[in-house]
Amino acid sequence: MDLNCDLGEGFGAWRMGDDAAVMPYIDRANIACGFHAGDYLILQRTVRLAKEHGVCIGAHPSYPDLHGFGRRALQFDSDEIRAMLLYQIGAIAAVCHAEQVALRYVKPHGALYNAMQVDHELFRAVVKTIAEFNRGKPRPLQLMTLAKLQTATEREIAAEYEVPLLFEAFADRCYEDNGHLRSRQFDGAVLHEQQAIVQQALAFARGESISTYEGNSLQLEADTLCVHGDNPQALAALKAIRQALSEVC
Repeated sequence: MDLNCDLGEGFGAWRMGDDAAVMPYIDRANIACGFHAGDYLILQRTVRLAKEHGVCIGAHPSYPDLHGFGRRALQFDSDEIRAMLLYQIGAIAAVCHAEQVALRYVKPHGALYNAMQVDHELFRAVVKTIAEFNRGKPRPLQLMTLAKLQTATEREIAAEYEVPLLFEAFADRCYEDNGHLRSRQFDGAVLHEQQAIVQQALAFARGESISTYEGNSLQLEADTLCVHGDNPQALAALKAIRQALSEVC
């Protein structure tokens, strides 16, 4: 199982996380495209940093919500979803092309990511847009989405549009019994203790069950594991997870 992290999430003079320190420990960089964070210089620098370390690059588009960091639930119709995704994916694709490195996948951010887990029409709009972007390309962009208990509908929609899926689990987020992430609106949504983050990461890597917020067991199948770059424990946790994975895998 590989590790992914949300990066490039500063804006102007404001910085979030230490991308340069984190990059050597991850396999995939989900790079902000300017709508929840990031700007043209940060985007360029983060792409270059990923290229330098041989890290796979993904677009991390969101709702247009800089003030709320893309975590507020907003309403858009399918045409607006298509336009905002193409705008953001196109921006990072252009930077990747100029830097002679490939863009490999799309991972929606925040409220958009969460909403498409429960709204199949929104999920379809996202998949359809990626399929349109993929048209004529020899290697299609993948869609990174949440590993959960029921994925049959998502798999069917993705297969209809020939968009490959990557399922991700979260090392530093708490889960509900239904397999969804605990909302950040509630206490306990984010794991802060390094030991707990590493233990959950190892459980996912080994295919073992984790403990939900309610204290029950939950087992999910995932392709990639996320540690959030805006978590203050991100760097220490990534180092510990990378070391632990090297010892057991």
